[in-house]
Amino acid sequence: MADYDYDLFVIGAGSGGVRAARVSAAHGAKVAIAEEYRVGGTCVIRGCVPKKLLVYGAHFAEDLRDAKQFGWDVPEPCNFSWPRLRDNVLSEVDRINGAYTSTLTNHGVEIIGERATVSGPHSVKLASGRTITAGKILVAVGARPAIPVFDGHEHGITSNEAFHLDAVPKRILIAGAGYIANEFAGIFNEFGSKVTLINRSDVILRGYDESIRDRLLQISMLKGIDFRFNAEFERIEKGADGCLTVTMSNHEPITVDCVMFATGRVPNTEGLGLETAGIKLDDKGAIEVDEDSRSSCDSIYAVGDVTNRVQLTPVAIREGQAFADTVFGGKPHRVDYENIPSAVFSHPPMAGVGLTEAQAKTKLGSVKVYQSDFRPMKNVLAGRNERALYKMICESETGRVVGLHMIGPDSPEILQAAAVAVKAGLTKDAFDQTVALHPSMAEELVLMR
Repeated sequence: MADYDYDLFVIGAGSGGVRAARVSAAHGAKVAIAEEYRVGGTCVIRGCVPKKLLVYGAHFAEDLRDAKQFGWDVPEPCNFSWPRLRDNVLSEVDRINGAYTSTLTNHGVEIIGERATVSGPHSVKLASGRTITAGKILVAVGARPAIPVFDGHEHGITSNEAFHLDAVPKRILIAGAGYIANEFAGIFNEFGSKVTLINRSDVILRGYDESIRDRLLQISMLKGIDFRFNAEFERIEKGADGCLTVTMSNHEPITVDCVMFATGRVPNTEGLGLETAGIKLDDKGAIEVDEDSRSSCDSIYAVGDVTNRVQLTPVAIREGQAFADTVFGGKPHRVDYENIPSAVFSHPPMAGVGLTEAQAKTKLGSVKVYQSDFRPMKNVLAGRNERALYKMICESETGRVVGLHMIGPDSPEILQAAAVAVKAGLTKDAFDQTVALHPSMAEELVLMR
């Protein structure tokens, strides 16, 4: 690749792009990466990391209320400072941004802080006008929040802006029913907002096990979150006092202080110059790639959310690693998309891996389902009636565990270890033979009958 400026040019310094650049450089490639905003991408800058910190902050609202039953005298009211939490979270984002930058620099990757677009099979054009050539180009520009278009939609915000609000809105309407909508519904509800969540259908968290998502819906409603289903935006009108009146189908209008769109994400392929290299996009604007993340142009690859395969940070990282090892490391391998664990950091959190009950019945026909519906010990002493639900789906003939799904405190932490067992193809008998770790919520995994 001596005829090119670089062996690899990466567009986008998110999780997938950073991993691909770092590992490719470690394999000896000459690498540059272009990022028009900040190193770290959606997850670090405006996604899972700052959001999880807000989730931690929100959990203290319940913990402080519960603390009385555990002997702690907590003042009423217990004051909360949104600006303090917001600024501390943003400071942590700055720190991680610096760590990502240092990691790239320490591995010899050149960071170019401007927008880059594809200008040919082996060339990119920078916003400054400079053209750079590369033997391979990797597109890792991620996705952005989808914003529905209707009269007054410009008055709404997305999750990007939620981290920078001046104050917690007294009343907020959140549009959507996926993980982002339900997570922010829980966050703002715990911070004292009156939360209304609207959705075009009557299902939340499509793709998760029905029993688990129904339990979240029940608990969320008991916590005071309102749900309006089969509702589509008609218009938003902003009053002289700054309040927003939202008119929607099948429901009465509602006046709130903030409207947040959490209605999906769109691959960032617009204006990227992909047509100059003949790169094919699917009907959602995502880059079509093969099992090795190669696009329809042999020299251009893509990983992460821009490919719309599985929109999860760890998946983008795996794709970046596989790309680097395959193309520059002489260790070809592909990402296995089976049994990817996922979580919703709602209140309480959900987590799952493998097939849902409905999916398992469709795919396998006959299945055995085991459940544990219990009240966590902490909730009992706190006087909180909230119940956890664990669910195990097994292949009838072999007992192989094909799905694990749960909702309750620390579910994501518990599931990560349990996901190893599902990935390894272990059976219900293997769980039964494991001695329970008592007293813990996780022991319910080996006590199901």
